[in-house]
Amino acid sequence: MAHAATTIPVHPAPAVLTREPLVANSRSIAWISDAIAGVAEGKTPVWWWAAFVPAVILLVTCFSLIAYLISAGTGVWGLSHPVMWGWAIINFVWWIGIGHAGTLISAILFLLRQKWRTGVNRAAEAMTIFAVMCAGIYPLIHVGRVWLGWWLFPIPLSQGIWPQFRSPLMWDVFAVSTYFTVSVLFWYMGLIPDLAVMRDRAKSIPRKFLYGLFALGWTGSNRHWSNYEKAYLILAGLSTPLVLSVHSIVSLDFAVAQLPGWHTTIFPPYFVAGAVFSGFGMVLTLLVPLRSVLNLKDLITERHIDLMCKVTLATGTIVGYAYAMEFFIAWYSGNPYERFTFINRALGPYGWGYAWMISCNVIVPQFFWIRWFRRNVVVVWILSIFVNIGMWFERFVIVMTLHRDFLPSSWGFYAPTWVDIMTYIGTFGLFFTMFLLFMRFLPIIAIAEVKAITPYADPHHPLGGAKSGGHR
Repeated sequence: MAHAATTIPVHPAPAVLTREPLVANSRSIAWISDAIAGVAEGKTPVWWWAAFVPAVILLVTCFSLIAYLISAGTGVWGLSHPVMWGWAIINFVWWIGIGHAGTLISAILFLLRQKWRTGVNRAAEAMTIFAVMCAGIYPLIHVGRVWLGWWLFPIPLSQGIWPQFRSPLMWDVFAVSTYFTVSVLFWYMGLIPDLAVMRDRAKSIPRKFLYGLFALGWTGSNRHWSNYEKAYLILAGLSTPLVLSVHSIVSLDFAVAQLPGWHTTIFPPYFVAGAVFSGFGMVLTLLVPLRSVLNLKDLITERHIDLMCKVTLATGTIVGYAYAMEFFIAWYSGNPYERFTFINRALGPYGWGYAWMISCNVIVPQFFWIRWFRRNVVVVWILSIFVNIGMWFERFVIVMTLHRDFLPSSWGFYAPTWVDIMTYIGTFGLFFTMFLLFMRFLPIIAIAEVKAITPYADPHHPLGGAKSGGHR
C-alpha cells in the first residue's frame, strides 16, 4: 500500500544579522587619510593651547615638588606611624592600572581578531605609555634616597652586594620597565605605515625629514607589509602575557606582606581586572570628547563606545565579585584580625572612602546593562570619570588598611599634605602634556588599520571591486 507523500515545510533562511559599520557613512579611503592626518597637519587650534599651557604648568609644578621632596626629605609627605605607605604607592598603582587598556586593546584584541579595536588602539597605546611614565616617578621617589635609586638595577656594588631580588620593589622595577619597553615598541611598530603617510603628505622640509626618518624607508611594498605583519604579531604575542603579569606583580607588593587584608592570593586576578576596568574608563574619558572636538565621529563611532562600555561592565562586575569574595574569605577564615580589617574598611574612619569605592566600581558600571546609557555619550563620559575616581579610592582603601594594626596603642591616622596632593595633580600635567603633543604631531587613529576594515579593502564587497552576485 502506497503511503501518501508528505511535504516538509521549508522555512526561509533567517535574515543575516547586520552590524553597524566601524566606519560610518561609507567614508572613502582618501577621506580617512585626510580626516586623521588633518588633525596633525592643520593649524594649531585655540583649545589645544588652552589645554597645553595649564598642562605644562602642572608638569613644572610636579617636578618642582619632586626637587623639594629630594632636598627636604619624605617628611614633607603625610607619612606617619603606622601608615608608612601613602599617596606615593596609591598613585603608582593607579597610574599603572590606567596604562593597561592600551595594551589589552592593541595586543589581546588583535590576537582575537576584533576589528573594532582599530578606531581606538592608537590613542589607547599612547595613553599606556604616558601613564606608565607617570607611574614610574613614584617607585624612585618613595624610597626616600633618590640618589641611591640605581641600586635597584642588577649592578653589583663595590662590596659585591647585589640587589635584594626577594623584594617586591625589585619585581616592580623589572615588570614596569619591561612593560614600558614592549609598549613603546608595539606603539612605534604600528606607527610606521602612518608615518610614511605623513611623510608623503608633508609640505615643509623639517616635517618631511622627521616623518621620513622615523618611517624607516617604508614604501608599502609587499615585502614591507609581510615583515611588518610578522613583527606586529610577535610584539602582540609578547605584550599579551605582560598585560596579565605586570599588575599581578604590582599586586604582590601587598600580597607578600604578612598583614590582614593584604596577604591573599586573590590580589593578582583582582588587580588585573581592576586595571583593565580603570584603563577602559580613562580611554572613554579621553576619546568621547576628542571624537567631537576633532570631528572623528565617523571613525570612533557609537559602536566603539558601546563595546568599550561592555568591557567596562564585564571587568567592573569581576571587581565587584572580588570585593564580595574578600569579605567572604575574611569571615570564612575565622581569623579575628582578618575580620576586623574588613569591618574597619567599611565602617572605620575611612569608611567614606570605601563607600566611594563601592559606589563607583560596583554600582556605576551596572548602568551599562542598559543600551540607552551605553549610547548616550554624555552619560558614558560622566560614568567613565566615576570609574577612574572609584579605582583611585580602591587603592586608597587598600593602603589605608595600615592605619589600624594589631595593637590599638599604635593606631594612627593618615592625611596627605599639600605636597602629596600637588605632586599627584602635577602628574596629570605630565600625562596631558605628552598626550597633547602626541595628538598634535602624530596620527591619533591608525590610518592603515582603519582602511583595512572598510568595504573598500574587502575584495568580496562591491565597493572593493566585486561584481554583484559573486566574486570578480
